[in-house]
Amino acid sequence: MRHQNSVLHDLLKQVPWGVFEQLVSEHEADKHVRRLSSKSQFIALLYGQLSGASSLREIVGGLESHAARLYHVGGRTVSRSTLADANAVRPSAMFSDLFAAMVAQAQRGLRRAIGEATYLIDSTGIRLSGLGSEWAHFSAKACGAKAHVIYDADADRPIYAAVTAAKVNDITAAQTMPIEAGATYVFDLGYYDYGWWAKMDQAGCRIVTRFKSNTPLTVKAEMEVPKDAANILSDRIGLLPQRQAKNRKNPFRDPVREVRVEIETGKVLRILCNDLDASAQEIADLYKRRWAIELFFRWVKQTLKIRHFLGHSENAVRIQIAVALIAFLLLRMAQAAQKAVQSPLAFARLVRANLMHRRRIDRLIGDDPKPRIDPNQMVLQWV
Repeated sequence: MRHQNSVLHDLLKQVPWGVFEQLVSEHEADKHVRRLSSKSQFIALLYGQLSGASSLREIVGGLESHAARLYHVGGRTVSRSTLADANAVRPSAMFSDLFAAMVAQAQRGLRRAIGEATYLIDSTGIRLSGLGSEWAHFSAKACGAKAHVIYDADADRPIYAAVTAAKVNDITAAQTMPIEAGATYVFDLGYYDYGWWAKMDQAGCRIVTRFKSNTPLTVKAEMEVPKDAANILSDRIGLLPQRQAKNRKNPFRDPVREVRVEIETGKVLRILCNDLDASAQEIADLYKRRWAIELFFRWVKQTLKIRHFLGHSENAVRIQIAVALIAFLLLRMAQAAQKAVQSPLAFARLVRANLMHRRRIDRLIGDDPKPRIDPNQMVLQWV
């Protein structure tokens, strides 16, 4: 009988294991470790994300029920306490670096010209509770974390992620984000900082964001609004205020666009852009694409159960978020390699239902393959 890999096995083939082993060595992640290797921990956590497990106990029980098939994927069963200890002390940077390496590998296949990329920047809050969450205290009775993400709107995947306590401002986290010269960046009011905008403008980036309601614009020119652009109210070129605050001089002195758009609810948005040549409709459409990162946050929280944390220490939270993002990348790459299932949510649900079954990942829909007996050779063949 021909051997058939499990769905989890096929997903793990996309992990760059050579890079993983190199990262284990660089971070000394397996130094003095006797029970649970970094690879076994990673496979256990990835199994938890893909299967929808909401606790360490559920992961451990699931692995034990599939112990015979773990051998083929390089994993092993593990006790709850050992997995909890590994999440608390093993360097989270190793998993973050693996995610970054997989993103870089996926990005190489896009081959886009400079200036074609559109990146969305935003953050999402994650509520925490329980012992070990003191690092993320937001107030006397609440604590939480934030995941700061750069999302590639065209490739439909995150390309950068960082985790901070919830009390860290979005613009503070943005100061350390990698910026690609010539790319388009779309973000909301949480990143309202003239100095940061000036740095991006100097790098040749196109920025699309919103004006604050009380930000004045010194108008230098009125642009003609096309008659067929019913939702665009005005298009103006002007200068930002000389200061962002009383003691902060504005370094962004180049002219900017203000495109006023009325959305479906009747609310009027003042969209800001440093591109003076693009059409008003293009700028409005770029800002509208920001909704894609909100859908990504909702998808990750609901489908990969990122709202339920396996540990509350900073290290454990960082590891789980990194593994969840890696799981997202694996699902996206696997879905792109097949044509039977177009919906990302439907594909993720099929993977979850068949995770440890011996099925081809491009044949998750339909009946299982049936054995056929060749009367001449008397061997089993799969159809």
